[in-house]
Amino acid sequence: MERTAIPRVKICCISSIEEAWTAIRCGASALGLVSFMPSGPGVINEELIAQIAVCVPPPIATFLLTSSQDTRQIIQQLKYCRTNTVQICDRLESGTYQHIRDALPGISIVQVIHVTTEASIEEAMKVAPDVDAILLDSGNQSLLVKELGGTGRLHNWYLSAKIREYVEVPIFLAGGLKPENVALAVKQVAPFGLDLCSGVRSNGKLDEQKLKQFFQQLRNYSN
Repeated sequence: MERTAIPRVKICCISSIEEAWTAIRCGASALGLVSFMPSGPGVINEELIAQIAVCVPPPIATFLLTSSQDTRQIIQQLKYCRTNTVQICDRLESGTYQHIRDALPGISIVQVIHVTTEASIEEAMKVAPDVDAILLDSGNQSLLVKELGGTGRLHNWYLSAKIREYVEVPIFLAGGLKPENVALAVKQVAPFGLDLCSGVRSNGKLDEQKLKQFFQQLRNYSN
């Protein structure tokens, strides 16, 4: 597989303005701000999300991570938090992506696909025409307490590579990424972007040294 341009990097589970600036200084193109989730790390209240989002300069993308499956609720969250992107971590059950676009022109919509089986390929192909990007993660929506991200687990990158081949929108790869495996991830999947959380944290806090190591490994592979 030919090498692609250096993937964009999204640092997720940002919990403070300080963490946001640390991620930006190290080279992040996007920041993930996690609203209520049934499980997983990084959840902060919407007031703090709004405070962080307003401090982030363009062209850095700010992603609101939502577990809501109702577009009316998602629209209300976005109006309050004022991020420029929404990352929908579960399947929509009420409303459509177009409802979000009509209410908030200019918003970018990223749909999460939790890669589990071959069926994930079909799911990604179905939603791709209606969203701006797809984020491939390692959650599990079938559990009693849903896992919608932040698991720190790898998933089947073969399936992720297939999805990247079959859809025409940008692909973000998430799930268990860290400095030690970033080169292999880029080689196998060739994603547009990489999304990481636990792999660059120590004791739950963003670790600037791990961040720098991650970006260095990414640059080393691309050179």
